[in-house]
Amino acid sequence: MQARMNALRQAHFPPERNHLAAHVTLFHALPPSCEEELRQELTRLAAGPAPEGQVEGVMSLGRGTAIRLSSPALIGLREELAERFWPLLSAQDQHRPRLHVTVQNKVTAEAARALQAQLGPAIRAETFRFSGLGLHVYAGGPWHYVKSWSFRG
Repeated sequence: MQARMNALRQAHFPPERNHLAAHVTLFHALPPSCEEELRQELTRLAAGPAPEGQVEGVMSLGRGTAIRLSSPALIGLREELAERFWPLLSAQDQHRPRLHVTVQNKVTAEAARALQAQLGPAIRAETFRFSGLGLHVYAGGPWHYVKSWSFRG
């Protein structure tokens, strides 16, 4: 699954903006002051079983394209983190995310619609398991990788 999503991202994401491998964003802007506590929580959560996910299809981002996912188990982990860090969450992070992998972003609406039409018939529903959790820090340009935690349960 990761290899297929990375291949889609490599093929369709504007190369000058493609600084990360394919991923699902759970939070956009946690403050640096909570990093140590967040590391502890991610370690705790990764000790459990890998959450199951489902590929749902293609999703429009307006000026981009994503692969829509569902995962009640991953949303449950995210809700645990959101509850713990609630006073620190940005307005954007106070809302439950629409799980997806972005494969194209910041293109024209026409280019996005064309890719959605192309990918629509090719993306099939399938079940998978998330391999782990990751932490990246935005450093004013490309994201900086901090650490990954593989699910072990």
